[in-house]
Amino acid sequence: MSKSVFQGRTLMITGGTGSFGNTVLKHFLESDIGEIRIFSRDEKKQDDMRHMLQLRHPEQAHKVRFFIGDVRDVQSVRDAMHGVDFIFHAAALKQVPSCEFFPMEAVRTNVIGTDNVLHAAIAEGVERVVCLSTDKAAYPINAMGKSKAMMESIIYANARNGAGRTTICCTRYGNVMCSRGSVIPLFIKQIREGNPVTVTDPAMTRFLMNLDEAVDLVEFAFEHANPGDLFIQKAPASTIGDLAEAVQELFGRTGARVIGTRHGEKLYETLMTREEMLRAEDMGEYFRVRSDSRDLNYDDFVVDGEVKTQADEPYTSHNTRRLDVVGTIEKIKTAEYVRLALEVRENEAMQ
Repeated sequence: MSKSVFQGRTLMITGGTGSFGNTVLKHFLESDIGEIRIFSRDEKKQDDMRHMLQLRHPEQAHKVRFFIGDVRDVQSVRDAMHGVDFIFHAAALKQVPSCEFFPMEAVRTNVIGTDNVLHAAIAEGVERVVCLSTDKAAYPINAMGKSKAMMESIIYANARNGAGRTTICCTRYGNVMCSRGSVIPLFIKQIREGNPVTVTDPAMTRFLMNLDEAVDLVEFAFEHANPGDLFIQKAPASTIGDLAEAVQELFGRTGARVIGTRHGEKLYETLMTREEMLRAEDMGEYFRVRSDSRDLNYDDFVVDGEVKTQADEPYTSHNTRRLDVVGTIEKIKTAEYVRLALEVRENEAMQ
C-alpha cells in the first residue's frame, strides 16, 4: 500500500491498546502518517503503551495521541473523532466463554458500540472505516459469534444506507496466534511450569494467522474496499492436537491432557459461508465478498425466483490447507510472541 495515502493524515484505532493496535503501531510509526489516535477505556494499558513508545520510539512518540472513552458511549466516540480521516475499528469483547455468560455485555460493545462508531464516523465525515470481525460470525453458535454477526449486519446496513463520503468495509479472520485469548501462550506457560498442556479436543481445527498478517488484511481492505465489502485472508490450519504437539516440540515435552470443549466453542472455524461463496472474488491471497445489493423489493426474488442460492461448501479450517506438525512449527515461529519466548528459553538454558 502506498504510504502517500496516509501522509499527514490521522488514523484512529478503537480498542487500540490491544494486540492488534500494538501491531498497527509497529507498522505505521516509521511511516509518513501524521497522527495515530488510540481510543480505549483502559487507562493502565494506555499508560503502559505511552511509556513503551517514549522508551523505544522517542522520535515518533509524538505521533500517537491517547483518548479515554468507550464505544458504548457515542459522545466519547464523537469527541475523539474530530479531524479523523481513517478508522480501524478493533474494539470488541472477544472471549467466547465470558460472552456466553454475559451476552448483553457483548451486545453493548460489539453491536451497539459498532453502530455508535459508524454513525459518529459518518457524521464527522471520516473517509474510510475498516471493521474487524471474526470467523465466529459465520454460522454463529455462541453469544460472541451472534453479536459479531449482528455487528456485520450493522456494518453492511450503514454502508448501504446513507454513509455519504464514508466508505465502510469489514474484515473477518480466525483466531490470531498469540493475541488475547490465544491458546499458544497458555501452552507455553503450562510447559514452563512443568504441567501438561490442556487440549480441549485434539480433532478441533483452527486457522493459523499471525498479528502482522491481521494488519496486512486490514491494510488490503483499506486499499481495495468498496462500500460494504467483506475481506477474508486465505490461511492454513492445524488440529489443536498438532498445535499442542508443535508447541511441545519447541518448548519441551510435558504431555497433554484432554479437558473437553469450553462453553460455546466450535469444532472448526468458518471464514466464509456457502452463501457468501457465491459473491466471492478470488484476489490471490484474499477473498472479497461483495455487498448484497438487493433492496426490500422482494418481488424480483420471490415471484421470479433465484436459481442459485448457495455454494457446495463453506470455507473452513476443516477444508483449507492442513498443516502437519512440522508445518505448524514453522507457522507458529512467525509469531513474535513465540520468537521472544524461544529467546528467553535459550538464554535461560545458557545460564
